[in-house]
Amino acid sequence: MPLDAAPLGTKPEIVPSTCPHDCPSTCALDVERLDAHTIGRVHGAKSNDYTAGVVCAKVARYAERVHHPARLTQPLRRIGAKGEGISAFAPIGWDEALDEVAARLKDIAEEWGSEAVWPYFYAGTMGLVQRDGIDRLRHAMRYSRQHSTFCNTLADAGWLAGVGVKYGVDPREMQDADLIVVWGGNPVNTQVNVMTHIARARKTRGARLVVIDPYRTATAEQADMHLALRPGTDGALACAVMHILFRDGHADRGYLEKFADCPAELEAHLQSRGPAWAADITGLSADEIEAFAALYARTERAFIRIGYGFTRSRNGAANLHAVTSIPTVAGKWRHHAGGALYSNGGLYPVDATLIRGLDVMDKATRLLDQSRIGPILTGDPQDIGGDIGSSSDAVPVKALFIQNTNPMIVAPESAKVRDGFRRDDLFVCVHEQFMTETAAMADIVLPATTFLEHDDLYVAGGHTYLQVARRVIEPLGECRSNHAVLCGLARRFGNNHPGFRMTEWEIIDATLKASGLGDADTVADGRWIDCAKAGDEMHFRNGFGHADGKFRFRPDWSKVGRDSGRMPDLPDYFAIIDTADEAHPFRLVTAPARNYLNSSFTETPTSQKREGRPTIKLRPEDLDAIGAQDGGRVRVGNRRASIVVHAEAFDGMQRGVAIIESIWPNAAFEEGLGVNALTSADPGPPLGGAVYHDTAVWVRPA
Repeated sequence: MPLDAAPLGTKPEIVPSTCPHDCPSTCALDVERLDAHTIGRVHGAKSNDYTAGVVCAKVARYAERVHHPARLTQPLRRIGAKGEGISAFAPIGWDEALDEVAARLKDIAEEWGSEAVWPYFYAGTMGLVQRDGIDRLRHAMRYSRQHSTFCNTLADAGWLAGVGVKYGVDPREMQDADLIVVWGGNPVNTQVNVMTHIARARKTRGARLVVIDPYRTATAEQADMHLALRPGTDGALACAVMHILFRDGHADRGYLEKFADCPAELEAHLQSRGPAWAADITGLSADEIEAFAALYARTERAFIRIGYGFTRSRNGAANLHAVTSIPTVAGKWRHHAGGALYSNGGLYPVDATLIRGLDVMDKATRLLDQSRIGPILTGDPQDIGGDIGSSSDAVPVKALFIQNTNPMIVAPESAKVRDGFRRDDLFVCVHEQFMTETAAMADIVLPATTFLEHDDLYVAGGHTYLQVARRVIEPLGECRSNHAVLCGLARRFGNNHPGFRMTEWEIIDATLKASGLGDADTVADGRWIDCAKAGDEMHFRNGFGHADGKFRFRPDWSKVGRDSGRMPDLPDYFAIIDTADEAHPFRLVTAPARNYLNSSFTETPTSQKREGRPTIKLRPEDLDAIGAQDGGRVRVGNRRASIVVHAEAFDGMQRGVAIIESIWPNAAFEEGLGVNALTSADPGPPLGGAVYHDTAVWVRPA
């Protein structure tokens, strides 16, 4: 049913919604609706006690994205060369476009087998129906499955190894903490609501803020203590902190006896891992480590807010496990506003069977690692064979159907990704809001709705609310939702899975009812359901998520992932990172920029203006050593590729550390190759995961 237009001259109507973007906040929103097709400003919902009226600047100005003149509004067929952009496409009708996509996928499946088709997606939207419905098509058609490894695979593995379940202390307790440790995250750029709760704690309780991050981020600038360690060395710092806790009598031995698996073994192991040992590895001083450990030890309400950044390393899972061990040694979980939080993604009792087509999933179909799309498309035999135990005959990927992601920019080893997309025998359909660099490589491009133009169901990692949001405005032009496109293809395949015969709202309603959460209208009218467990459960006061209720200092990594043989037995510095050497003297971190979120906001004019151009941050001494100037052009490279950027003198990290903020479009770089040409597609153990911040490079004047 069309939305009613507001009379001219009236105040904007405030309409509820939910931010879908790849950020743990999943903010509850109040959107200014000017008429049935137009929005104004976007605000954080004041009535939600986590969002608390706050939203990041990127989303506040979302009208720039929704109403951008470059939005795709009609289906397109490629008539020119791959990669040329909008000029290489001609408009076609929806029926013609879907007929062609369905016919090509059918032909490829008949000739090569269904696993030659790879539906590919990620987190352009975090709504469960619009994001995950692609799995229903995948399973119903027996297409290749996807191992989703861009973001949280390494972090999940590290958290689950010790804690056993994917939730932690309620983030609203941060405002009651006396010490907040932001470890490996930059919430000023990526999760602004965390800073709201930190600010309350500092104002009302005089709380201290410690930031552990390789460089002086916008969050670190606000900290009382910033530990600027070398990238990938967090496990060493965590071990030294625990060494001091045991050494100085701050280990909670009664708690450990009841709630940990092998505290005596851990204590013996850590005796050789003191502050001097960690100082050599991390580049911090022993005094800095001692000061942080003492502050943590004497603060009962010490809340560790764990970020994703430090896990995007070959040793990322081991690093996170070591960090979660700290509040266990000190018994901080016992206290209100004490303990740790990584993600509350495991709180929500959502039965996703209908959304994802789990009832028709065949685990015998091969599982392909999304982070290794470059090696997969260029025919690496180990990659196209899929997961261990697959029955696949290792057919090449001959077709990609892509929603919600832009692998030409965001996937590691992007030069290989580009080579793969250039294959003449690869058919690609991209459903997208803009002519991204991935869409420019497609044969068919379909125009997609934004979150304000469709219905969806949302859960969050950063808080505890499940939300249902109705569309706010009518779709732009001929744009269709992900769900509508999937249903259109399924009809052409003759697939009658129930999910393809339902509207988005009907799927949301059926999913909520199957999950025991009520009906869609009731939840949407109430805006959200708080799925937080009782405080004792979220603090693990009755035991952790393992069968015996004990935290695992010695995890059974084989239960977490198949590549478990290399993992350290106990918390440790796991020395498998891409270390700097004479040929590659810098360790590169590719951190998120404040005005871009992954690649989602790189089209919006204000974000582009505020970010300026791609730069590499280096200490002034390092610039002098390589003979480069502040603001000058430099070439950054390794054995995979090299790129040209401008240098920025910055003293907020150790020597030998280099920072390039944001996943800029490849086109923003002089030679058309972006930062992920430098990053490796190596999977981090034990279960895979992209290692974006684990890269050794050289830098020289361009």
